[in-house]
Amino acid sequence: MKHAIIRFFTLALLISTAFSAPAQFNLRKAVGGAAKAVKAATLTDAQMAEYVRESVDWMDKNNPVLPEDDPYTIRLRKLTEGITEADGIPLNFKVYNVVDINAFACPDGSVRVFAALMDLMNDDELMGVIGHEIGHVLKHHSKNAFRTQLLSDALKDGIASTGSKAAALTESQFSTLTQGLINAKYSQKQENEADNCGYDFLVSKGRNPWGMVMAFEKLQSLEPNQAKSSYIQKMFSSHPETQARIKKMTERCEKDNYTRPAAE
Repeated sequence: MKHAIIRFFTLALLISTAFSAPAQFNLRKAVGGAAKAVKAATLTDAQMAEYVRESVDWMDKNNPVLPEDDPYTIRLRKLTEGITEADGIPLNFKVYNVVDINAFACPDGSVRVFAALMDLMNDDELMGVIGHEIGHVLKHHSKNAFRTQLLSDALKDGIASTGSKAAALTESQFSTLTQGLINAKYSQKQENEADNCGYDFLVSKGRNPWGMVMAFEKLQSLEPNQAKSSYIQKMFSSHPETQARIKKMTERCEKDNYTRPAAE
């Protein structure tokens, strides 16, 4: 089916340019661009994994990663003790000393938490956020978002390589990719899926899922000027839907007889 679509697309280009001789040069460019897009669309899982690994490495080199003996890192290590994988995906955690309120998880299981978010959240709330972000990984939302970013017009030339080895990307392309990882936005359906999957993940690791509810409530309570540039813009798209998500997670916690931790 894919080959039939490609043949149809190329034939349509030939027919449309047959009536205009000066268009021959543009036709060659168009066919070349289509070939690159086809090659990019057949990107292998191994190539995807390589691009993710390189993007995470680039991100860690270009952000202030706090050392192992820093209080923030010590706290994160304590909170995530024993959490080494998610459905077979190895997890690794680092803290970025960044003032924005944010956290994200990459398709390879790299979880990055910003120091400002740790300042805002208590331990249960922070684990709620981490669980939600890992939910996106388990549901392959982050992988699909990364793939879409990789195949965008800005990066087609960088990935249209021959052979099995992934093509090298420029600093600018890595910057674009990593911004996509950090600021990925998901649909309401995907956010709900990540909520439920994150809930199950937290429970499977012996954590209290009330932390997710409490994190949502705290993020929702941020002042408008904070919310405009913070994690809430990435996680929530509308007030009514946020309320529905909080209600749904609250009902799950109550049904499963979990005790809500005291607010700190």
